[in-house]
Amino acid sequence: MAIDLREEYDKIFRYCCIRVHDRHTAEDLTQETFLRYLERPQYHTGNKTLRLLYTIARNLCADEYRRHSSQQLPEDLPSGADVEEGVLESLSLQQALSELPDDDRELLLLRYVNDVPVGVISGLIGVSRSTVNRRLKRLTEDLRIKLGKEELE
Repeated sequence: MAIDLREEYDKIFRYCCIRVHDRHTAEDLTQETFLRYLERPQYHTGNKTLRLLYTIARNLCADEYRRHSSQQLPEDLPSGADVEEGVLESLSLQQALSELPDDDRELLLLRYVNDVPVGVISGLIGVSRSTVNRRLKRLTEDLRIKLGKEELE
Protein backbone atom coordinates (compact mmCIF):
# COMPACT_ATOMS: atom_id res chain seq x y z
CA MET A 1 0.00 0.00 0.00
CA ALA A 2 1.78 3.10 -1.24
CA ILE A 3 0.53 6.40 0.07
CA ASP A 4 1.00 9.90 -1.26
CA LEU A 5 2.77 11.90 1.43
CA ARG A 6 1.32 15.16 0.08
CA GLU A 7 -2.20 13.89 0.74
CA GLU A 8 -1.28 12.89 4.30
CA TYR A 9 0.33 16.24 5.15
CA ASP A 10 -3.00 18.01 5.78
CA LYS A 11 -4.26 15.13 7.91
CA ILE A 12 -1.14 15.11 10.05
CA PHE A 13 -1.41 18.90 10.36
CA ARG A 14 -5.05 18.66 11.55
CA TYR A 15 -4.05 15.94 13.99
CA CYS A 16 -1.25 18.09 15.43
CA CYS A 17 -3.43 21.21 15.48
CA ILE A 18 -6.13 19.51 17.52
CA ARG A 19 -3.57 18.00 19.87
CA VAL A 20 -1.58 21.20 20.59
CA HIS A 21 -4.31 23.84 20.06
CA ASP A 22 -2.00 26.20 18.20
CA ARG A 23 -1.78 26.55 14.44
CA HIS A 24 1.84 27.72 14.27
CA THR A 25 3.08 25.03 16.63
CA ALA A 26 1.10 22.43 14.66
CA GLU A 27 2.77 23.60 11.44
CA ASP A 28 6.18 23.19 13.04
CA LEU A 29 5.31 19.76 14.44
CA THR A 30 3.93 18.61 11.08
CA GLN A 31 7.08 19.68 9.29
CA GLU A 32 9.21 17.98 11.93
CA THR A 33 7.14 14.81 11.55
CA PHE A 34 7.82 14.61 7.82
CA LEU A 35 11.48 15.59 8.22
CA ARG A 36 12.02 12.78 10.72
CA TYR A 37 10.21 10.36 8.44
CA LEU A 38 12.20 11.36 5.36
CA GLU A 39 15.55 11.39 7.20
CA ARG A 40 15.23 7.68 7.93
CA PRO A 41 15.18 5.55 4.74
CA GLN A 42 14.39 2.44 6.79
CA TYR A 43 10.91 3.98 7.35
CA HIS A 44 10.21 3.85 3.63
CA THR A 45 9.87 0.08 3.42
CA GLY A 46 6.71 -1.91 3.89
CA ASN A 47 3.17 -0.64 4.26
CA LYS A 48 3.47 1.02 7.66
CA THR A 49 4.09 4.57 6.45
CA LEU A 50 0.81 5.96 7.76
CA ARG A 51 1.27 4.30 11.14
CA LEU A 52 4.81 5.66 11.42
CA LEU A 53 3.74 9.20 10.50
CA TYR A 54 1.06 9.22 13.21
CA THR A 55 3.46 7.69 15.74
CA ILE A 56 6.05 10.39 15.07
CA ALA A 57 3.39 13.13 15.18
CA ARG A 58 1.90 11.76 18.41
CA ASN A 59 5.31 11.67 20.10
CA LEU A 60 6.17 15.20 18.96
CA CYS A 61 2.80 16.48 20.23
CA ALA A 62 3.36 14.76 23.57
CA ASP A 63 6.80 16.35 23.84
CA GLU A 64 5.32 19.75 23.03
CA TYR A 65 2.60 19.27 25.64
CA ARG A 66 5.19 18.43 28.28
CA ARG A 67 7.17 21.55 27.38
CA HIS A 68 4.12 23.81 27.63
CA SER A 69 1.86 21.92 30.04
CA SER A 70 0.68 25.06 31.78
CA GLN A 71 -0.80 26.64 28.64
CA GLN A 72 -4.54 26.33 28.04
CA LEU A 73 -6.61 26.40 24.89
CA PRO A 74 -7.74 30.01 24.38
CA GLU A 75 -11.47 30.53 24.53
CA ASP A 76 -12.47 32.08 21.21
CA LEU A 77 -16.16 32.28 21.90
CA PRO A 78 -18.23 34.42 19.57
CA SER A 79 -19.63 37.61 21.01
CA GLY A 80 -22.94 39.28 20.35
CA ALA A 81 -26.55 38.39 20.84
CA ASP A 82 -27.09 36.78 17.43
CA VAL A 83 -25.17 33.53 17.81
CA GLU A 84 -26.30 31.06 15.19
CA GLU A 85 -27.49 27.59 16.11
CA GLY A 86 -24.64 25.97 14.16
CA VAL A 87 -22.08 27.75 16.28
CA LEU A 88 -23.85 26.65 19.46
CA GLU A 89 -23.92 23.04 18.28
CA SER A 90 -20.25 23.26 17.40
CA LEU A 91 -19.46 24.63 20.83
CA SER A 92 -21.53 21.88 22.45
CA LEU A 93 -19.64 19.25 20.47
CA GLN A 94 -16.33 20.92 21.32
CA GLN A 95 -17.29 20.93 25.01
CA ALA A 96 -18.34 17.27 24.89
CA LEU A 97 -15.10 16.31 23.14
CA SER A 98 -12.99 18.29 25.60
CA GLU A 99 -14.50 16.28 28.46
CA LEU A 100 -13.37 12.99 26.92
CA PRO A 101 -10.10 11.36 27.96
CA ASP A 102 -7.23 12.13 25.58
CA ASP A 103 -7.12 8.57 24.21
CA ASP A 104 -10.83 8.63 23.30
CA ARG A 105 -10.60 12.08 21.73
CA GLU A 106 -7.56 10.95 19.72
CA LEU A 107 -9.40 7.84 18.54
CA LEU A 108 -12.33 9.91 17.26
CA LEU A 109 -9.96 12.39 15.60
CA LEU A 110 -8.02 9.68 13.81
CA ARG A 111 -11.08 7.85 12.52
CA TYR A 112 -13.63 10.55 11.78
CA VAL A 113 -11.58 13.67 11.09
CA ASN A 114 -8.56 12.17 9.35
CA ASP A 115 -10.24 9.03 7.94
CA VAL A 116 -7.44 6.77 9.17
CA PRO A 117 -8.38 3.13 8.51
CA VAL A 118 -9.33 1.04 11.54
CA GLY A 119 -6.47 -1.37 10.78
CA VAL A 120 -3.92 1.43 10.96
CA ILE A 121 -5.45 2.78 14.19
CA SER A 122 -5.38 -0.67 15.77
CA GLY A 123 -1.68 -1.00 15.00
CA LEU A 124 -0.99 2.52 16.19
CA ILE A 125 -2.59 2.11 19.60
CA GLY A 126 -1.82 -1.60 20.00
CA VAL A 127 -5.29 -3.14 20.19
CA SER A 128 -7.33 -5.35 17.88
CA ARG A 129 -9.54 -3.99 15.09
CA SER A 130 -12.65 -5.23 16.88
CA THR A 131 -11.61 -3.35 20.03
CA VAL A 132 -11.19 -0.16 18.00
CA ASN A 133 -14.61 -0.66 16.41
CA ARG A 134 -16.26 -1.27 19.81
CA ARG A 135 -14.63 1.80 21.33
CA LEU A 136 -15.68 3.96 18.38
CA LYS A 137 -19.26 2.70 18.60
CA ARG A 138 -19.39 3.33 22.35
CA LEU A 139 -17.89 6.80 22.00
CA THR A 140 -20.28 7.90 19.26
CA GLU A 141 -23.26 6.56 21.22
CA ASP A 142 -22.10 8.40 24.34
CA LEU A 143 -21.70 11.63 22.35
CA ARG A 144 -25.18 11.24 20.83
CA ILE A 145 -26.68 10.87 24.28
CA LYS A 146 -24.67 13.74 25.70
CA LEU A 147 -25.65 16.04 22.84
CA GLY A 148 -29.25 14.80 22.91
CA LYS A 149 -29.30 13.76 19.27
CA GLU A 150 -30.62 10.76 17.45
CA GLU A 151 -27.77 10.80 14.94
CA LEU A 152 -24.26 12.24 15.09
CA GLU A 153 -23.13 13.61 11.76
